[in-house]
Amino acid sequence: MVRKALLVLSALTLSVVMAPAASAAAPAPYCGITWGSQAKSGAPTTGSELVDIRAGRHDCYDRLVFDANGPVDGYWVSYVDQVTMDGSGEPVPVRGGARLSVSIGAPSYNQSYEETYIPANRRELVNVTGYQTFRQAAWAGSWEGTTTVGLGVRARLPFRVFTLSDRVIVDVAHLW
Repeated sequence: MVRKALLVLSALTLSVVMAPAASAAAPAPYCGITWGSQAKSGAPTTGSELVDIRAGRHDCYDRLVFDANGPVDGYWVSYVDQVTMDGSGEPVPVRGGARLSVSIGAPSYNQSYEETYIPANRRELVNVTGYQTFRQAAWAGSWEGTTTVGLGVRARLPFRVFTLSDRVIVDVAHLW
């Protein structure tokens, strides 16, 4: 009887020692990124013209930058099934497993309707060869004070949008 009680006690002790912690901490987010993939927007309060679009690679995300010739702060960015051309609604083909429609409150023309940004290639606005997340940035038009770009990405990934005094910046994470 004593032997049986010792065996039961030993088994209970071993199971308590070997049991996983009840409240294991959740893994930290990738690179500390907590952006999410829902639509993001900022109401425009200023109006300047688009003068350049450029891209950059970072350790945790790829970046698309819209440069303006003055203050710019309006944007509307969301994942879409199909990017469409401003004004006409025609589809804009964009490579990648997911597509972001990126609209900024800065036209590519001035008040005299002179172009302030003329892409060399409307289907390939920036060279994203070798980027981890970006697949293509394609022109979708500039209409009624707004410029839209289709951004093809590897998959539906977290992104953030923010502004500096003369630019709108879109970062898309490499992973979740």
